[in-house]
Amino acid sequence: MPDSQPQPPDGVTAVTTALLLRGARLTDGRTVDVRLGGGRIQAVGRAGTVTSYGARVDLSGYLLLPAPAEPHAHSDSALTALTALTALSCEGPVSYAPEEVRRRATEAALLQLGHGATALRSHVPIGDAQGLRRLQAVLQARRSLRGLADLTAVAVPRLLTGLAGTGGRAMLRDAVEMGASAVGGCPDLDPDPAGYLETVLGIAAEYGRPVDLHTDGDDPARLARIAAMAGGLRPGVTLGPCGGLARLPAEVAARAAGRLAAAGVAVVCLPQGACGGVGHGGHGRRGVAPVRLLREAGVRVAAGSGALRDVANPVGRGDPLEAAYLLASQAGLGAADAYDAVSAAARAVMGLPEVRVEAGFPGELLAVRGERIEGVLSLAYSRIVIHRGRVVARTSAVREYCDSAAAVALELPRQGRPDLGHGSP
Repeated sequence: MPDSQPQPPDGVTAVTTALLLRGARLTDGRTVDVRLGGGRIQAVGRAGTVTSYGARVDLSGYLLLPAPAEPHAHSDSALTALTALTALSCEGPVSYAPEEVRRRATEAALLQLGHGATALRSHVPIGDAQGLRRLQAVLQARRSLRGLADLTAVAVPRLLTGLAGTGGRAMLRDAVEMGASAVGGCPDLDPDPAGYLETVLGIAAEYGRPVDLHTDGDDPARLARIAAMAGGLRPGVTLGPCGGLARLPAEVAARAAGRLAAAGVAVVCLPQGACGGVGHGGHGRRGVAPVRLLREAGVRVAAGSGALRDVANPVGRGDPLEAAYLLASQAGLGAADAYDAVSAAARAVMGLPEVRVEAGFPGELLAVRGERIEGVLSLAYSRIVIHRGRVVARTSAVREYCDSAAAVALELPRQGRPDLGHGSP
């Protein structure tokens, strides 16, 4: 953790002290010192030129980046895979008791925070037998995480139209008043998808909330209706995971993407796997949205984790750098654009302030051992996470080779040795 430093002189109080990040490398190649205070970046200057009283962190050998954010989590069902797969045993089915949901949501958020995500948006089902209890538990987890990470919730009703949807409409309003920061849902599961969407958009406009909807995106006409109905709504509309767009002919998908772009609708893709908990459960992948096609059409594309160790994805990591790696290695994005999808774009679709490593911007940062963004996305174990201007998580990894391996390496001709990089991962 930060080194202890001499006390500031008289007249300088604890309130005015700051955290100094020394010798950090930026993506443009500069090596800088960064002073943080009051939850924001106060100063950025050439290494050795920025002064500060209080704690210091040596970031020599680290690349300093805006912190990633998680725009599509399912905190209520996270970490339930083992219980779900043994539901017929004496352990019984997955428990959605409020205390269990709160515990799992908190643990999942801390796991993702350790990877660097200082803000998370969780889609939480409401209605059915559970009523608002899952949402209440996730909001309790949000309070438990205060000061460590920002967790917000999207209220996701099952039905909203007809007589069957009467309770859902009332409960959706209750959820927003309880503290849900966004209105969501899956129109594809309602007998009247257009009516469902109209209800969601109406309630969102009534309360001034953003909309974040689930859709598999394989019906161009339905996507066109969503774009037409959502266009101009402020705050905006987000869709995800839209994997069905990848199954459409390229020209059809391009037209649908153009309509989404014209309406200002953003897309959150899930490169790490399935989306569980809201109509997309089950084993196996359903495809990833065509990220390059969407971006070329002008759609803002962010990337999230989706299911995290639940029935839909029992081995999920919840690591935004892994999501960025997959976008770079499989979706054809450059490394910088791939990281943007899990950081700047993710924050934008969540309605969060922009972060740059410049004075005046929020102190939401991630330091990863490495020199270039390509290397960071390839092998990034050692990380330091900064939220609201203070270190909230640190992961250190050290690689060691046994004596026999070292001896073999020493016997190899120098020109034949593999390039293992520099330093510990």
